[in-house]
Parts: sequence; structure tokens; C-alpha cells
Amino acid sequence: MKIIVCLKQVPKRDLALRLNEAGTWIAEADLSWEINEPDAYALEEALRLKERLGGEVIVCSLGPARVEQALREALAKGADRALHLLDPAFEGLDAFNTARVLAEALRRESFDLILTGLQSDDHGYAQTGVILAELLGLPHATIVMQIEVLDGRLKVKRELEAGWFQWVELPLPALLTIQSGINQPRYATLKGIMGAKKKEIRRLALADLGLSAQELRNKQELMRVFFPTKAKRTEFLEGTPEEIAARLVEKLRYEAKVL
Repeated sequence: MKIIVCLKQVPKRDLALRLNEAGTWIAEADLSWEINEPDAYALEEALRLKERLGGEVIVCSLGPARVEQALREALAKGADRALHLLDPAFEGLDAFNTARVLAEALRRESFDLILTGLQSDDHGYAQTGVILAELLGLPHATIVMQIEVLDGRLKVKRELEAGWFQWVELPLPALLTIQSGINQPRYATLKGIMGAKKKEIRRLALADLGLSAQELRNKQELMRVFFPTKAKRTEFLEGTPEEIAARLVEKLRYEAKVL
């Protein structure tokens, strides 16, 4: 089975972030980066499928030169080769155009399955994987928590709301967006890290995909990003215990609206 995993490199989750001068996104200077958490689960699931069924795992990522670090990490964990979509025209693309660039790159691969994370830890749109499936004309399922491979088909378990789950079947090839917690991602071994240095990372630019910069016009634009305003207020309730309890219930019901 030939599996492609789409990875995104995002700022580490434990960083103290600050906005850029324009207030349109976070300041990227001096940031540390890591593989997007849901994508790490998607990679682990692809590696487990390869171990059970054989085949090849290809990782694909779009972004500047620093993205190679994420691709090397994926190769060290067991992926076979990587595609790095690297071009200044790819900077700042919205979900639709990101999916469009990925689609043009992946059309050249004869794949059986594409896995992406459910959403990215930075933008959190949860759109790119689904749009990619539509552009490639693939059947797809989202929020996947379990995968079973049948004869030419997939049976997947999807997480719904309120603790409910849904089993669906899909023909291959297909695309799945993976929910965090589906598995326990592995660490790269020393042998894997050394071996990753010899594995192929193929770089594809805008011209290689047959696209032009004019075609990649964003349909979404971030106008302003801001931190929520923190407001704290302490109020002391006075009176008898019965009066305090009654006033507290009133405030919880009509002001805090938690009752």
C-alpha cells in the first residue's frame, strides 16, 4: 500500500507567542517549530499500516526551508521518502490554495491512501484535507479514530459529538483526516535518525507543478489577530448564609449563565 501523509510544521505548543507589528499573525522570529500534533498521529497510523500490509510511506509538506527539519523527523521515524513544496509563492496561502498546491504535487504519485491531520494547531481551519480530497476527486472521511483495511476498501471509525461514533466504508484510493489520540506516536531511534540522512527529499517549486502565482489568489484573508482581553473582578456577597446563597445562585444563572 502506498500512503501519502501531509504534514505541517507549526510553532511549538509551549511557546509564549507575540503578534507581528501589523497584528495580522504571530511574530515568527526566534520561534521553535514542530510537526503539527494531529499530523504526527496521521504519520504514526501510516507507519503502522505499512508494517501490517507492506508498501511505502511518503511524507509531503509545504513551506520554507525550515520545513526540511519536520520532513527529516518523519523520515527518521520510518517514512521512505519526502516531497518538499518549496517556493516563495507558497507563503501565506489559505486552505484552498494550500490544498490546490498539494493536489498538483500528489497527482504525480500513484497512491492508495492520503492521510492528513484533522486540523492544524495554528490556524485550526480543518479545511485543507477535505478540500484536497475534493480537488483530487477522492472519497474521504474526517475525524477518523480507527482504520481497517478490507479487500480494496477501508472501514473507518469516525468520532461524532456527545460520545457517539460512526463506522463507514470507503473504496480505495481515499483520503482520511486523522483525529489526535488514534494511536501513540513513536519516537525516532538513533538508527532511524542516521538512516534519514540518506533518504530522498524531493523539492518541487511553482513551475514544477504547472501553476502560476496569479492562480494562487487567496479566498480567505486574516485581517487582524488579537489576544483576548483579560478582565477580573472580585465581588464579596454579604448577608445571612441563606441570602448569600440566593444571590450567588442568581448571579450564576443570569450573569455567568452557567446554571
